[in-house]
Amino acid sequence: MIEIGSPTERLPMTGSAKPTVYVVDDDAAVLGSLRFLLETDGFAVRTFKNATALLNAAGTAAGADCYVIDYKMPDINGIDLTTRLRQSYGDMPVILITGYPDENISRRAAAAGVKDVVLKPLLDENLIKRIHRAIEDRQHN
Repeated sequence: MIEIGSPTERLPMTGSAKPTVYVVDDDAAVLGSLRFLLETDGFAVRTFKNATALLNAAGTAAGADCYVIDYKMPDINGIDLTTRLRQSYGDMPVILITGYPDENISRRAAAAGVKDVVLKPLLDENLIKRIHRAIEDRQHN
């Protein structure tokens, strides 16, 4: 069950390479803030202004250790983008961010294989912890 906005315990990262997080959001301010937040925590970050930009970046979509994807975008919503990424690249951790808390979104996200849903006002340590956990879970599976 996906819990919206509940924090989890931070797990240490393994290995020496910086984990790479791809962030997809149509709001330039959110992209800039998330880039700063994630780079400050030691992640390599690549940002995309919308789902189409990520999908058009030929072959690069597979290079992420974790994806942070906005739910509501003008071209393709975050759940549909997750489905497309999974069809092309298999299982990868996806964290959906949204400013629209809705149980239906959580159910659809879970069905698409989204790891967590995080509310946009909580995009700080809560998001960092979830990214660390998603990457660790993927490394152990």
